[in-house]
Amino acid sequence: MLTTLEKDVRKNLKHNVTANLTDGGLFGVALGFASFSTILPLFVATMTDSALLIGLVPAIHSAGWLFPQLFTASHVSRLRQYKRTVLTMTIHERAPFLGLAIVALAIPFIGLKAGLFITFLLLTWQGLGGGFTANAWTSMISKIIPPDSRGTFFGFQAALANLFLSGSAVAAGYLLDFLASPWDFAVCFFLASFFFAVSWFALAATREPEDTEKVIPEEKTHFWEDSKKILRKDSNFNWFLSARFLSQFATMGFSFYIIYALRNFNMDTVTAGYLTATLTISQTVANAGMGWLGDKIGHRAMLILGAFAAMLSAILAWNATSILWFYPIFILTGLANVSIWTIGLAMTVGFGSEAERPIYIGLSQTLTAPATIFAPIIGGFIVDAAGFIPTFSISTILSVVMIGILLFLVKDPRKQVVDHGR
Repeated sequence: MLTTLEKDVRKNLKHNVTANLTDGGLFGVALGFASFSTILPLFVATMTDSALLIGLVPAIHSAGWLFPQLFTASHVSRLRQYKRTVLTMTIHERAPFLGLAIVALAIPFIGLKAGLFITFLLLTWQGLGGGFTANAWTSMISKIIPPDSRGTFFGFQAALANLFLSGSAVAAGYLLDFLASPWDFAVCFFLASFFFAVSWFALAATREPEDTEKVIPEEKTHFWEDSKKILRKDSNFNWFLSARFLSQFATMGFSFYIIYALRNFNMDTVTAGYLTATLTISQTVANAGMGWLGDKIGHRAMLILGAFAAMLSAILAWNATSILWFYPIFILTGLANVSIWTIGLAMTVGFGSEAERPIYIGLSQTLTAPATIFAPIIGGFIVDAAGFIPTFSISTILSVVMIGILLFLVKDPRKQVVDHGR
């Protein structure tokens, strides 16, 4: 027997899927014009030669997105509707790109130091804006998409975003080549701002019913008290967290595959392009396929598959004898990335009740943040001190440990709910 909320969710499902897939696709287009892995580091590189500052660009984005989620969890858990919070907070992860466009045009007048300082202020604002949006957004999506379709939705949305991101990233490359400074980066950031704005309207079209049946305690609790309760009672989630934390170190070799191929196999720029395309296509297909399969056979199975992919990619990199080895290496890397991020998110929202879900989401993301930031740094130190092979071998060993945790200690939370329901 469906509850009133479940009936409303089913009634609006087609509309909400369309609206949020549109949001995801347009968000991807916007990110392609201001990519954290290519366009923004290139922009920062026009103002400084510091590798540390250039490397901080994706790190600030990741840290800003992950860290705040636990701190917003208690507030989000008390909401009967998430949409207003999502629409308000997501402005802070979109508006900074307009600021970056203005900075790009202003650099000839304000100078490189001021431009660099303002750019990092805007990047910090953007990262934190994403982080303060993320928990409410994930909770809203988990509410409006039925449990048996969440993996499929997260997978298809990520695949669509990835696909459109690839196209606009290529277009951004042509724009940077065609336009003279300062209009080259400014136009890219203006286009990103435009598509982020259009994407916001698609997101605003979401129909989210109010959850009148949700039990909200009268006394407001502190997020850390709620967190400790969950960590004390849910050992299955603790092992899932352990695997999620470890995954960042098991995949730390991924950051160095391209550099290894360049230094050891004299890779040219054309081959680098093909390898990047291989990774993008692999992640696009894997997002859709693994999300759908996760709904059918369990997301834990997809996490295990991803852990095996991480292990095999590291073993192949460890033993590679030619550049051709890197095509299967990058395919396996794509599978592992999707397992860790898309499938990890789909499995996270399966833990706990509707009221507890924001705390679970916050714990899963915020407690993973230190590993996400420090794993590539530690990997870099190992590469500098001992070379690439020790990094790949350590990744292989940690992947095996992660596989063991997922196989023997982590259970699928959805199946546990079904079992308890009997």
